[in-house]
Amino acid sequence: MGWLQPLFGVVWLPAEVRVEVLRGFSSPDEQAIGAAVTSGWLAICGPTPETPALPELDEGETACIRLALAHSGASLLLMDERAGRAIAVENGLQVVGTAAVIGMARLRGLVPSAKEVFTRLHASDFRISSAVIQTILDRVGES
Repeated sequence: MGWLQPLFGVVWLPAEVRVEVLRGFSSPDEQAIGAAVTSGWLAICGPTPETPALPELDEGETACIRLALAHSGASLLLMDERAGRAIAVENGLQVVGTAAVIGMARLRGLVPSAKEVFTRLHASDFRISSAVIQTILDRVGES
């Protein structure tokens, strides 16, 4: 998460996603998110527009897509959930996932090894396909 600010500046987080990821500030990840909100580079946004209807997605992905569509400037969605990514692209939005962000961080020198980051993620029960990981490792010269 420490790479998001150097890569993107201010990152907007829909209130619905905040509720999904912050349960009580008990874990180190929740504390890091809370600190990012406090520092201002992770900004909670809302209210979320009511449309378009996206019944096949959960509240978080729906909020992200609705806010990006309502935003007058360029938006880049950070989203890993496959159905949400497909619907965002269908609506003309740009989307990247965690793997791409890791690749960007490696190319900018924010992490010494993308492979190590993928290994840590895998150990934390976060899953990215081996094909996607290999694509990113090839792009950053770690294949």
